[in-house]
Amino acid sequence: MNLPNKLTILRVIMIPFFLVALLVEGIPSGKWIALAIFIIASFTDMLDGKIARKYNLITNFGKFMDPLADKLLVSAALIALIPLGKIPAWVVIVIISREFIISGFRLIASDNGVVIAASYWGKIKTVTQMIMIVLLIADFSNSIVDVLETVFIYLALALTVISLVDYLIKNKNVLKDGEA
Repeated sequence: MNLPNKLTILRVIMIPFFLVALLVEGIPSGKWIALAIFIIASFTDMLDGKIARKYNLITNFGKFMDPLADKLLVSAALIALIPLGKIPAWVVIVIISREFIISGFRLIASDNGVVIAASYWGKIKTVTQMIMIVLLIADFSNSIVDVLETVFIYLALALTVISLVDYLIKNKNVLKDGEA
């Protein structure tokens, strides 16, 4: 197994540790530990892709697991932030619904031998979501940061919808009678 795939697996393994640190009461500095784990896990997302492309280490495992690991990390974080009162449930539902729709499209495309790469909008959406999650976990309780958190929630939501529409328009042929 190559390094990028090991980093992807590491990202998935970090998720339960992140959740425990964030959600289990009584862990000293739990939110800061959770924040550090989330930032490191997010960084592995960027790093594994750069290494895979630079050294031509792109594998089918990586093509499948890297986006899945990202979805698991972001979804777990967003769901965990709901009971903490950091983000409205409806926003999380919209964001996760987009991921299910895109995953379904990718499965249909894959059945037709088509690999659909991540788009520019999708990458910006992911980075925006990760910044939003970092701000929400850090929770500085400062009026300026509170406004920034709200801006990032709605920016992430808007980019989620924009990237979905862009993805559907660019790949509409995937649904036409099994043609890609």
